[in-house]
Amino acid sequence: MSLVPQGAGRAHSVQVPVPRALARASSLLVPALLAAIDRLDPSLQGPVRHHLAGGGKHVRAGLVLVGAAAVGGRDEEAVPGAVAVELVHNYSLLHDDIIDRDRERRHLPAVWAQFGEGVAIVAGDALSALATKVLLDTPTSRSVEAARRLADANFQMISGQSADMAFEARTQVSVEECLAMERAKTGALLSAACAIGAVLGGADGRAADALGTYGEHLGIAFQAVDDLLGVWGDPSTTGKPVGADLLARKKALPVAVAFERGGEAAEELAAILSHAPEAGDVARATLLMERAGVRDAVAAIADEHLHEALEALERVHLEAKPKEELVEIARYVTARDR
Repeated sequence: MSLVPQGAGRAHSVQVPVPRALARASSLLVPALLAAIDRLDPSLQGPVRHHLAGGGKHVRAGLVLVGAAAVGGRDEEAVPGAVAVELVHNYSLLHDDIIDRDRERRHLPAVWAQFGEGVAIVAGDALSALATKVLLDTPTSRSVEAARRLADANFQMISGQSADMAFEARTQVSVEECLAMERAKTGALLSAACAIGAVLGGADGRAADALGTYGEHLGIAFQAVDDLLGVWGDPSTTGKPVGADLLARKKALPVAVAFERGGEAAEELAAILSHAPEAGDVARATLLMERAGVRDAVAAIADEHLHEALEALERVHLEAKPKEELVEIARYVTARDR
């Protein structure tokens, strides 16, 4: 029997309650995160607090804490890792908003739009540096290994972002290239979050790597769902226009799948991506892509990687309750509608 719930990863309006593990993680994370922000230069604290005021589900921080618990670790051992991962995630968001020219983040003005591009760039740099400081405040073999894994994830994220930007100048990208980009840009930090939790919780390399594999595949499934929402998401829940990724001419997974399949949908996409598309162009292309099975194909990719993520949890011994929480988190992030 498949471990993947029916319809997982599909961009329909599925209302899934926020897992208790994530709510609990937020309650542990937020005070420690705000204390870390107090260490920034005073000129940066306001912009960063503005950015964080939009909230968030703290999935990555939750994975650190649950990952530690899964190997028998304690919350206090894992909180610095949760803060560090959250700092890296938010630095990437500050920079992404500038790159994508997104003026809003979580229903608030983006930092670059509110305070200026220079402030947003430096604030992002500061969060990245602070993440390492938080991990290495008390240097131990565990914290050094956690910092190594976080640095590697950061390096991969930057590589993935660079590839994503390079795609903009290309007419087409393959599904393989798109998945490799998403593995680096999204999967790397989710993988590191899980592995860092295990490392700080005292696990050996085998258990940390298994949890890292879970996080990597979860990241790809998460991004595949995000790509579905970028084309077929409901504007009332995503906060973005219908076909937002097509309007932005992004070479996301649905576009790569459509080009690989060829036919009328691929021809239509090539035509609209050759110029600034209008709403009518996007509506026609979206309909043709759905008829060509692109939506179902991307959902199947999400399902496949969700399955791989859950399979990775079976490779090592994990504590029963945290293991169940990891499964719940995986199903939650791949059944979201926003």
